[in-house]
Amino acid sequence: MLTEVIREVPVAGPGTMVIDRPLRSGQQVYAKGCDLVVLAAVNVGAEVIADGHIHVYGPLRGRAIAGARGNADARIFATCMEPQLVSIAGTYRTTETPLPAEVLGKPAQVRLQGDKLLLEALKA
Repeated sequence: MLTEVIREVPVAGPGTMVIDRPLRSGQQVYAKGCDLVVLAAVNVGAEVIADGHIHVYGPLRGRAIAGARGNADARIFATCMEPQLVSIAGTYRTTETPLPAEVLGKPAQVRLQGDKLLLEALKA
């Protein structure tokens, strides 16, 4: 009888970039190879890009591009979801398609399921 033993080995993560100031129109931040946490507003015309997840602890009114290098498991989280554009691994949605009322202006996440973006309210 063969017994398989699986052991978890801790591996250092790629890290996280943290931005603690609001981003204005024309500003762009790229978290290469890691997640991005923004502790302020991402205003209209600003762009946040990450190879991993994006967390915005403030209004997300600009553009958010997660999984920029093809990571389909990346997600976008915001405490106030009002983006111009959201994109995960190249699949995107703009304001041309209005956000559902249960998500607009509320805490929400965006994730990729197959070839579609799912926008879901975050529950407390």
